Amino acid sequence: MAEPLPPDTPDTPDTSDIPEAVTVRRSRWAISLVWLIPLLAILIAGWVAVHYVLSQGPTITIRFNNAEGLEAGKTKIRFKNVDIGTVKDIAIGSDRTHVIVTADIAKSAEGLMVAGTRFWVVRPRITFGSISGLGTLLSGAYIGADAGKSQEKQTVFTGLDTPPAVTSEYPGRAFRLHAEDIGSLYVGAPVYFRRVAVGEVTGYTLDPDGKGVTIDVFVTAPNDKLVTANSRFWQASGIDLSLQGAGIKLNTTSLISIIVGGISFQPAPDTEPGPPAPANATFTLFGDQTTAMRHVEQEVQHYLLYFTESLSGVAPGTPVDFRGITIGEVKNVSVEYDRGGRVFRFPVEINIYPARLRSRYRPGSPQPSPMELDPHVILDYWVSIGFRAQLRTANLITGQRVVALDFLPHASPAKVDWSLNPPAIPTAPGAIENIQESLASIAAKLDKVPFDAIGNNLNRTLKSLDTTLQGADKLVRQLDTSVMPEVRETLGTARKALGNAQNALATDAPVQQDLRETLNEVGRTARSLRELADYLNRHPEALIRGRKGEP
Repeated sequence: MAEPLPPDTPDTPDTSDIPEAVTVRRSRWAISLVWLIPLLAILIAGWVAVHYVLSQGPTITIRFNNAEGLEAGKTKIRFKNVDIGTVKDIAIGSDRTHVIVTADIAKSAEGLMVAGTRFWVVRPRITFGSISGLGTLLSGAYIGADAGKSQEKQTVFTGLDTPPAVTSEYPGRAFRLHAEDIGSLYVGAPVYFRRVAVGEVTGYTLDPDGKGVTIDVFVTAPNDKLVTANSRFWQASGIDLSLQGAGIKLNTTSLISIIVGGISFQPAPDTEPGPPAPANATFTLFGDQTTAMRHVEQEVQHYLLYFTESLSGVAPGTPVDFRGITIGEVKNVSVEYDRGGRVFRFPVEINIYPARLRSRYRPGSPQPSPMELDPHVILDYWVSIGFRAQLRTANLITGQRVVALDFLPHASPAKVDWSLNPPAIPTAPGAIENIQESLASIAAKLDKVPFDAIGNNLNRTLKSLDTTLQGADKLVRQLDTSVMPEVRETLGTARKALGNAQNALATDAPVQQDLRETLNEVGRTARSLRELADYLNRHPEALIRGRKGEP
């Protein structure tokens, strides 16, 4: 309710002090403050959206053979145990042979998505040399990553079936080895230098022609500098047990190599190591250390040996021996048929290393051997004085043999056949062949022995002996039936006579007493006769005059 006006207030108001309204035309583009709030919200939302888009990393796809252990929205992608992404989707490939894993990568890891980057699924794995991925038993599998060194961006990758043996975080160099077979090697097998582990096998593939295997190895820094141009690699797998002419040889690198195998390398003997080999250099992988460390001869002379005896125990690599010194080896063994002589011959091609025949003097430099100077002249002379090749047994247990070159003073005259290529050195029968000839001669002589006639005579003798034995048997039977009773009676009578004689000869027997008295009388008589003889000897006249009376 309005308050009442004072009594002195006029009825008509005074409007002189009120300003007049002025009409102002309103602008068509004027914006009300009410719209600023939505506009600001739109700007903020746009900035957030742009920031979100700019903060998102790339989306990549990885191809795996299977999705074992992977889950969309849960499985992480890790680089050096740091999460750099998450699996967003898993789908089967169009050819149904693989799966396509789609993952979102963090913006901070965008630089890792380049050509050469590798991905693999980390699961619990147990190999000969290590155990890995045990932490995934509780946390679940995840995808491991190894950054490539290329600058080329890439978003499509092919995952590895197994974790790489060496990741990019390890400095070093990779090398390639060629071998006839892989032996007992595997991915992760150790690589040794003087029995110290310096690397490992990272992979292997069959050669395109199928005649060998290419093995990839990685040697970590700074040991990768030990791999030089003159390095020799060999398989140090398991136990190297061999029976050679010198006896039993056992060689191994370490306990791990006995169980799981490995590769060893060292510089070649008697040579300078040389500069470090470049990365991805190719070497030959030998089967054992002896073959790898074999000295590479600068000069090789080839010769041919023809044998007529068995080549059992002779094979490529068999030593060629000269009085205990190995001066070569067998290169090839084959067989030929000599149509002229209608016999089989066994050619053995050998390599001779003349440098091993060098004369080395204490004061001075090595002198060349005669075979290096002029092999024609020296071989012709040696052969003229009995230089021959023989097959000799090096080990009686294994039956291994060696080709021995020696001087045989009683060898038949022969010459080197220089018309052949390679020239043929004359040979002589070996000791075994001589023994075989001796045994054959003995067998021939034994063959001439009339064993049939001897057997017939022996048969007749045995029949006669059998007849004699039968007659003796009959005689024994007759003695047993007719003679034996009489013999028994005679023996009984003799026993009685002996009993009587024993009774008669007893000490207390009457005969014994009478015999003693008789013997006493005979004794007294003998004494009297002795006294008479003594008296007559003193007084022979007593025979005439008689005995004189006593004075």
